[in-house]
Amino acid sequence: MGFTTACKRFTFPLAFGLAGLLTASSLIGHARAAESISVDLREYHPECGVVITPGDPGKTGFLKVEWPLAAGETGQLLLDTRPGKPLLASMGIVVAGEKSTLATLLKDVDPVTFVTVGSRKSPPDRPPGMSVFNVFFDNPAKRPFQSYRARLDLKRIRVVSQGQRASVILGDVAAGPFTGELHVTVYRGSRLVNVESVLSTKENDRAYLYDAGLASVVPSWTRFAWMDTEGNLTHQNIDNEANDQPMAVRHRAIVVESDAGSVACFPPPHRFFTPRDYTDNLQNVWRGRNHRGLDERSGFGIRQAETGGGNYAPWFNAPPGTEQHLGVFYLLSRKKAHGALDETLRYTHGDRFPEIPGHTTFTSHYHMAITMAAMKEAAQGGPRTIPDFVRMFKDMNVQMIHLGEFHGDGHQKDPGPLRLPELDAMFAECRRLSDAEFLIMPGEEVDTFLGVSRPGQHSGHWMSFFPKPVYWTMKRAPGEPFAVEDPHRGTVYRVGSREDMTRLLEREHGLAWTAHPRIKASNWTPDAFRNEDYFRADTWLGAAWKAMPADLANPRLGQRTLDLLDDMANWGSKKQVIGEVDVFKLDHTHELYGHMNINYLRLDRIPRFEEGWQPVLDAIRGGRFFVTTGEVLLRDFNVGGKASGETLDLKTTTTPDTSISLEWTFPLEFAELISGDGTNVVRERIDLTDTEPFGRRTLTLRPELAGRKWIRVEAWDIAGNGAFSSPIWIEESKP
Repeated sequence: MGFTTACKRFTFPLAFGLAGLLTASSLIGHARAAESISVDLREYHPECGVVITPGDPGKTGFLKVEWPLAAGETGQLLLDTRPGKPLLASMGIVVAGEKSTLATLLKDVDPVTFVTVGSRKSPPDRPPGMSVFNVFFDNPAKRPFQSYRARLDLKRIRVVSQGQRASVILGDVAAGPFTGELHVTVYRGSRLVNVESVLSTKENDRAYLYDAGLASVVPSWTRFAWMDTEGNLTHQNIDNEANDQPMAVRHRAIVVESDAGSVACFPPPHRFFTPRDYTDNLQNVWRGRNHRGLDERSGFGIRQAETGGGNYAPWFNAPPGTEQHLGVFYLLSRKKAHGALDETLRYTHGDRFPEIPGHTTFTSHYHMAITMAAMKEAAQGGPRTIPDFVRMFKDMNVQMIHLGEFHGDGHQKDPGPLRLPELDAMFAECRRLSDAEFLIMPGEEVDTFLGVSRPGQHSGHWMSFFPKPVYWTMKRAPGEPFAVEDPHRGTVYRVGSREDMTRLLEREHGLAWTAHPRIKASNWTPDAFRNEDYFRADTWLGAAWKAMPADLANPRLGQRTLDLLDDMANWGSKKQVIGEVDVFKLDHTHELYGHMNINYLRLDRIPRFEEGWQPVLDAIRGGRFFVTTGEVLLRDFNVGGKASGETLDLKTTTTPDTSISLEWTFPLEFAELISGDGTNVVRERIDLTDTEPFGRRTLTLRPELAGRKWIRVEAWDIAGNGAFSSPIWIEESKP
């Protein structure tokens, strides 16, 4: 196998900023064991639908893996465990007929993984006991880091099956301070091959990135293909002498073609992307020789950039002892690149959030500075333009957007002379860019009034959301009235205190919630003010969810806020968690989908800007929505006849009929019913490893809910994509 050990060391002398590149060791030869390795099949069960054949007729040191792809097609991997040989002797498709034939797509290729290892450092002013890994404001690339190419010292092989899938697990793998195994997993009914280096470290305070792909001494592919950032399918014949080249592509995929078909290579669509402030396309695929200067062979794959995407690039967390899944997918196809890419895009609905009857899509927290851009363009005269993001969102079927304007731009805390014209411009631009199928709603991220600030403790950030244009300033001088009437703007509010802010939210039926709770500038919140009246009020929605921080040991995304959702439910207030994206300016070349999530509101139409959008706030406040990355859809969640946001009375039974209707693209891993009694959280895991790709299923069960105060559901797939509901509230009145 081509896993070898090598590394590059990077240091950044202060005098030279990001300069200074030092090479450590050079490539070392194969570390494959010479003795024969037996295959442990004790955890393999043929009924999984994947056929494992140790050895090949007349050969030793081979392991054949076969599984059904589609009618008349069977996927086949031939693993070569002999020393000094590429691990994958072939990747192909067996075509049924009078005489079955093997279409060999690739041959003599090695899985390769490159791990860039840095350090984790947490900022000051954090709650006591908060993990160093619960961080966004960090930059490992500004401290020394080192890149390694993984090494496989083949000592053991075992096959583990679960549901309708099987994994070939090979050990030992080492990459610097990380050790573990290589997992090669296939799924009945799927063209996917999931290759993961599953690694852990004993060292403290480690952060990392990874690249992965396939490499070969003599490439068996003839050309590359990808979708460029303008949406054009591009082909290029292989040049065996061309050095490693990072590439900006659309849809995160690179395809290699051979005479028999093609193989698409792509990462998990969301969990591969660490949180950033900007969604710039950071050239997340690579092709060519000598990747990172650590592998002289030709190859292709996925990659991550150490810097870019804003002031902070926090990388992945690696808490000691956790198993990090550094994964990449390959899709096997007998078609040429276009067909393979089309099949790949099915897994993300073409990077589009699908329509669900009776629902509209809603997204929140965008610092796109559209107001200042509109004012600048208007001042220059000439025709007005339509920003890129409008087409981007429409192409993704994002129907309603809640902004976070004046975050680093504009004059948010001006007493009026500058702020009020900027509010005029924000409302006008939202109105101009909205139409019958697309609604942009004004909003801001605020850091004052609603918080508890103490020495060493930030008061936290929160989002404001009103059901119509509302004029308000964040300054109120002594003696100034709270509200005045403006002949052109109507009521203008002056807010100078917590009481003023609470009064404004109540009067104008607004909502507020914690942005990025328990991280960033909201490290302490909402916990710090959970007992304050304004938090307990209906105008305080709760908090927002985003996949942050990034930890590939967790099968879920955004565990930080999922835990908060459970905590808030146990605190006794009926609070909600909506999905937020929290990014800055966008353009059409960006990798937006990888950083996205979406809220599906139970709302049958999009309000027009002119009529206001109170129904949107009502749906959110009422918990009538679910949150998803897009690949897993929670079409229905019903407990005893009640949907999310509603209240169930257990007076007739404590084991109500419960149904969970799911739709998915990637095969699922599990669903989980999560409930609480006001103190404890109870989890009931539902194994879904029997699922094939592109399915629908309704789960029915009767959980015991005696003494519970709330219940919700989550579902997650093999790529870390998922969906979660808002809680259903539970009461138990006397018969």
